[in-house]
Amino acid sequence: MTQRNTGFGRRRKAINVLAAVLASIVACGGVVWVAFGLDRFLEGDPYPVADPAATARRLDGHTQHVYDALRLFDVKLVDNWPGGGVEADGSSCYYRGFSNLSKQLSDSPPSVPGVVDVDSEWALKGVSPVEAKAALQRAKGELVRQGWKVTSYEESKFRNGLSMRPPGTDDTVSVEAYPGNRLGVSAYAECARYPSGTPMGAYGDPELPSQQSPVQLRR
Repeated sequence: MTQRNTGFGRRRKAINVLAAVLASIVACGGVVWVAFGLDRFLEGDPYPVADPAATARRLDGHTQHVYDALRLFDVKLVDNWPGGGVEADGSSCYYRGFSNLSKQLSDSPPSVPGVVDVDSEWALKGVSPVEAKAALQRAKGELVRQGWKVTSYEESKFRNGLSMRPPGTDDTVSVEAYPGNRLGVSAYAECARYPSGTPMGAYGDPELPSQQSPVQLRR
């Protein structure tokens, strides 16, 4: 009887020790979780890291897909389209988190050094409103079949526009008809921090590859 009681006591002691260890782990984990959450609250979510040149090439590819899906012929690129080309810009990449609230509420919020968004844009000329509407319908159907997600679509006498998100990305690609038989195509990638050692241009912006799409009109 004495031996059985001793064995039971040992098992109970081992269980108590294990419970204490588990409780300590949970408590430590809770402290880490709270500290992590507090840091996110104060500093905000960190910007993802992305190579602007690679992002520009990806966006260029998106707009090429759109051009192919539009199936427009006998059109040309618009020369000197406002905002045309590919660009990396950090002016709208602001500080995040509660500790930076004063910066966020400033009349001129400062941008975060080393963080940029990237966009690629071009436009076609010779696209009538009727042709633009039909082209948007074709592109929408084709790209949805390829897994793109429609984020907005408007078809009216005042505006014809389509915005979509390619699969596997948070990029936004938009197509919109403009007066003068113009059809603009743009792709945008949200703010990201570029890696150290990224090649920089003369004006202090990351160097980007030249725009290639739509290749059919740049030969």
